[in-house]
Amino acid sequence: MKRQQFEKRGFSDRGEFQKREKKLDMSRSEEFGYMLGKTVEGLPDSVRGAIRGTIYSLASKKGIKEAKEFIGRKYQEGVIDYDTQKKLINLIYDYSKYR
Repeated sequence: MKRQQFEKRGFSDRGEFQKREKKLDMSRSEEFGYMLGKTVEGLPDSVRGAIRGTIYSLASKKGIKEAKEFIGRKYQEGVIDYDTQKKLINLIYDYSKYR
């Protein structure tokens, strides 16, 4: 088995499966992007794009846990309000799956 095929199947170097994490469901990524845009449209233009891009990136590449932590930090900094925080957290959980 070639090295690339070996890595694609989820095996580590020791032959064990890698731990699966909850991440953005990429088959529904366009719908997620649209809903994310609708959720953050009440924010100022200066932060809307940065928050939207960072949440999308974290949810798709690193995982839902990291995206949730980012949303919590932005709430503590006062960038987003409580209602927006709850909507964003619910949104990332609705559009996620283990992969």
